[in-house]
Amino acid sequence: MTSPHTRTTLRDVTLRDGLQLTGKLLPTEFKVRLARDLLRLGVPELEIGSMARPDLVPPMANTLEVIAGLTAEELERCWIWAATPRHVEKALAAGARNIQYCFSASDAHNEANIGRTTEQSLATMPDAIARTLDAGGRIQLCIATSFTCPFEGPVAPERVLRIAEDARTAGAEDIVVCDTLGQAFPGEVADLVSRVAAETPQRRIVFHGHDTWGQGVANSLAAAAAGAAVVDGALGGLGGCPFAPGASGNTSSEDLLFATRPGWLDPEAFAGVVGLSETLLGELGEPNRSKAAQGARSKAKAFEWVIPGDGVPSCREAL
Repeated sequence: MTSPHTRTTLRDVTLRDGLQLTGKLLPTEFKVRLARDLLRLGVPELEIGSMARPDLVPPMANTLEVIAGLTAEELERCWIWAATPRHVEKALAAGARNIQYCFSASDAHNEANIGRTTEQSLATMPDAIARTLDAGGRIQLCIATSFTCPFEGPVAPERVLRIAEDARTAGAEDIVVCDTLGQAFPGEVADLVSRVAAETPQRRIVFHGHDTWGQGVANSLAAAAAGAAVVDGALGGLGGCPFAPGASGNTSSEDLLFATRPGWLDPEAFAGVVGLSETLLGELGEPNRSKAAQGARSKAKAFEWVIPGDGVPSCREAL
């Protein structure tokens, strides 16, 4: 049997959103190998780092070195978080091809996260777009706190739609709709994604969800049914925004893969993803929040997605 969401693409964001709250800077070689192994297993797209200030987000301090460690072909499938034109310039100079240009729908979160109002961030986007396109790259419009803000509460859908419709975002080929706090519910997600698809310039829609209230997979599937072509996840449910009190981990990549069953995924590839996740979590001392990964280690041996006792113990040799 196949899932109705098999055309939904996973973007694994472990190396950016997944790591930024861990407090530990992983070696560049470890990050590069993890990115390379995820791509090799079949994960279509990755977010591999952030241009945020390393004194504020220490786990992102070696992002430029990670970019330099990957091939041009690999970088075609990788995204870098940026919030200023200067960020964009530095990432592109290091070899990045794809930029996720992010700011918040709510002023309070944008000021906490980036140090400026939403309007001030929006005003810089034409420069960021021009720099990216001049370098032959791609850029996304990423709208954080699209549903709720930790400081202001609920965010009106019209605020998100106004940003998406703003002429200054022209040239961004994707739009990322973010449930930054993981407080949205499936009907709310479906409504906003449907409106973005119907009422704003035609772009590929990415849904970025968190699992704070246990709705990560349900919200992602609702987004996909409403028109999102890509859903974000992180290995083991790692992640959260350091400037968003109350936000917990991302939706688990393993859970999203098990739910959507993309064409490249088979039990062997799934076991490889689980093994990479276990190795990373062990390195970080973090718990595994993925229900699918836990299921893969169950005793239900007759189920083909369960990893045999002698199969892929941790993938430590790969990393």
